Amino acid sequence: MYKMRLVLVALAFVLVTGTFFLTQAQEDTQKIASCKYCGMDRVKFAHSRMLVTYDDGSELGTCSIHCLAVDLALNIDKTPKTIEVGDYNTKNLIDAEKAFWVIGGNKPGVMTKRAKWAFETKSDAEAFVKAEGGNVATFDDAMKATYEDMNEDTRMIRERRKMKRMQKAN
Repeated sequence: MYKMRLVLVALAFVLVTGTFFLTQAQEDTQKIASCKYCGMDRVKFAHSRMLVTYDDGSELGTCSIHCLAVDLALNIDKTPKTIEVGDYNTKNLIDAEKAFWVIGGNKPGVMTKRAKWAFETKSDAEAFVKAEGGNVATFDDAMKATYEDMNEDTRMIRERRKMKRMQKAN
């Protein structure tokens, strides 16, 4: 009986602390639920979401590196203090500049044809590349690729939205 109580107490502790850390890990999605630029749900896209804090104290949450790049280009006079990204596997926010990025591969990207995913560890990035393809890269590489892809990706997004509007009209 004592062992059963001990197991139940331990299980309750794990559930409570796990829920607490999950809530803490995605607190930014409660504060900023959707992407300013495309309206996408940041909880649904927690694995690709980004959070930038500027030196003036303002924050912006986006669904992806694509929408972050839009904001960085539009706010050229604002200096990012921190840039965080959702780890592809855990969905926890990690430092985007310290993350191991994978560019490309078989998995469709968020707001882009050429995916850009972030991982906290190099081994996770390498495992993803082994399973899905792509190349391990730095944050600077991922940002360069994002800006290189911007024209084609924006055209793709416009076409998708046009098709959705046409489907709703019918």
